[in-house]
Amino acid sequence: MEASMANQTALETPAIPKGPADLEAPASPKGLAEAHRPGLKSALILTGTALGLAVLGLYLYVPGLYEVATNDAYVDAHMVSVVPKVAAYVSALHVDDNSKIMRGDLLVELDTRDFQVAVESAAADIKSAEANAANNKAQLKEQQAIIAQNEAAVAGDRATLEFAQQEVQRYGSLANTGFGSEQRLQQAQSDIGQRQAALMRDRAALDAARAHVSVIEAEEQQAQAAIARQRAALAQAQLNLSYTKIYATERGTVANKTVEPGNFVQPGQVLFSTVPDTLFVTANYKETQLTDVRPGQAVIIRIDAFPGLRLRAHVDSIQRGTGSQFALLPPENATGNFVKVVQRVPVKMTFDDPGEAMQWIAPGMSVETTITIAERPGWLSWMEWR
Repeated sequence: MEASMANQTALETPAIPKGPADLEAPASPKGLAEAHRPGLKSALILTGTALGLAVLGLYLYVPGLYEVATNDAYVDAHMVSVVPKVAAYVSALHVDDNSKIMRGDLLVELDTRDFQVAVESAAADIKSAEANAANNKAQLKEQQAIIAQNEAAVAGDRATLEFAQQEVQRYGSLANTGFGSEQRLQQAQSDIGQRQAALMRDRAALDAARAHVSVIEAEEQQAQAAIARQRAALAQAQLNLSYTKIYATERGTVANKTVEPGNFVQPGQVLFSTVPDTLFVTANYKETQLTDVRPGQAVIIRIDAFPGLRLRAHVDSIQRGTGSQFALLPPENATGNFVKVVQRVPVKMTFDDPGEAMQWIAPGMSVETTITIAERPGWLSWMEWR
């Protein structure tokens, strides 16, 4: 009881300062302002940081609602490889590295001598085949005359045979009545046999002459086929001769030249490539980015080689199939363990009006593309060329 009362007294008794150092002076207004200044600075810094992060977040997030972008994109073109179709020596080369060419320009000339000889030989073969055909026609006319001759001989044989038969009847009647000799009757009968043999001989000759017509007609068909074959050979020789001059099929620029005058070239050998003036962009977008992408949508293209250049384009088409489907070894997802990988789909984009920039852009250059999939609000128009 006494202990608790003593403790309560000790708690209620104020502490007595022992010296001047233990006394606190009253706070002034200036001291209070200095005490709150560090807290105000911290609050302002935190507020500014939060505001900056919010603006940065809007800058990065909001455009994703109206556009999709990728840096997996390249300038592309329908390049043409110039190859010879015949084997020959290069006699003249009318282009050089990076030469500008127009449609129809003569690019390469090959040695024409062998092919000119082939044309002349084919022309001579045609004349020979035509001569054979003319000979067959003459033989056919001759055979028709032989047939007519044999027909006349058969007709004569028939007439003489008929007369011989009449003679037998006449001399037979005379022999029976005693006014004719037996010898003359036998001679008349012998004449019938001779006339019958002659008729059979001339009939056989007529049949042979008629059959020979079919042989001549078959030879005529062969001759006509030979003429057609030789004409085709002449056309091929003339075509090969025309292949000795290689012309440009498109307006563009020479690239990757690997031929010089005097080289012997083979069919299918790439001499150089021609890059057309019309270029486009192939952008490989993730499949998850293509939900709202449609042909005709506006595109902003940034060329890595020219950081300050921005070009307008539009979506031309979307490939029907991912890039992996056309790879040398397509994926077999039905076998083994499966790991889902986001696929990429090539999107073709064509320039709207590149102007002089097309002179400096080349196939293979890396670009970044941004497709506008929805119309931006007016207050975001300043982000269009960001």
